[in-house]
Amino acid sequence: MSESKVTGRNGLTYAEAGVDIDAGNALVEAIKPAAKRTARSGVMSGLGGFGALFDLKGAGYKDPILVAATDGVGTKLRIAIDTGHVDTIGVDLVAMCVNDLVCQGAEPLFFLDYFATGKLDVGQATRIINGIAAGCEASGCALIGGETAEMPGMYHGGDFDLAGFAVGAMERGGDLPSGVVEGDVILGLASNGVHSNGYSFVRKVVEMSGLNWDSPSPFGDGALGAALLAPTRLYVKQALAAVRAGGVHALAHITGGGITENPPRVVPDGLACAIDLSSWQLPPVFRWLAETAGMSEPELLKTFNCGIGMMLVVDSARAGDIVALLEGMGESVTRIGTIVQGEGVIYKGRLL
Repeated sequence: MSESKVTGRNGLTYAEAGVDIDAGNALVEAIKPAAKRTARSGVMSGLGGFGALFDLKGAGYKDPILVAATDGVGTKLRIAIDTGHVDTIGVDLVAMCVNDLVCQGAEPLFFLDYFATGKLDVGQATRIINGIAAGCEASGCALIGGETAEMPGMYHGGDFDLAGFAVGAMERGGDLPSGVVEGDVILGLASNGVHSNGYSFVRKVVEMSGLNWDSPSPFGDGALGAALLAPTRLYVKQALAAVRAGGVHALAHITGGGITENPPRVVPDGLACAIDLSSWQLPPVFRWLAETAGMSEPELLKTFNCGIGMMLVVDSARAGDIVALLEGMGESVTRIGTIVQGEGVIYKGRLL
């Protein structure tokens, strides 16, 4: 084919193939103010580069160990997409990553997000990433980069996906768990509902119930969809304050696997978590899920957080001071058990 015939054709543009570079640029400009609000010591560059720079020495570390975590929010996204309530799903994304970091004893330093969709809606994407920035700001973590992927043919009907990546640091020798012994006290920090695990089950229960997202919530105020989108709580500042006060031997973020599977991850072989289920009230959302689905108590305990979003294993002599510190920061704290000889989780009592 001659050169004249090639250059004379009306060529296909990237926008006509479904990818709008201008929309992507508009999104970056729209989220820059939110990202700027998350700036902290150590940040060396803003959004827009090929990579983001962070100065550990500038953040105050002398001999740092880096800790990294990545996560998503699972099928909770389906409810956010179907209801259009996308403003707090970014908080969930951050929480699922940074709450894991603090369990290692690390301070979250910076966060990157991956947002993929079939057709970029700048307004919707801005709301989502503003939520991510809000989560970062509340946990002292800088939003320093990310990726927006417009992928026609991969995502349909307004669907999108999110992934998050967090990096934190601790001084060498400060890693957790450390020093867990028999007689340590287990403290539970209250959750804010289902958080971000078990939503495939939740969605199935809603289907079984005959309700829809706009139906009045059977366990609280407002619509069912909005109630189930209550964002995952951020435990970063509270947990770090307790760790720095001394006496914290381990932390366990209660995510997939619930109360049965997560605490044993931070306890040495030969020791178990003895937990008194009657020491706290089961929140109404979990009671509704269990009753609607005919769910047994053991199944409930290994699926959901059941009202406890983070556990601290602490020195028994320091437990009172740590409770006072956490309550002073606005936490609802419950002494839910102790460390004993054995394996896994040993339950007594019943969920109330």
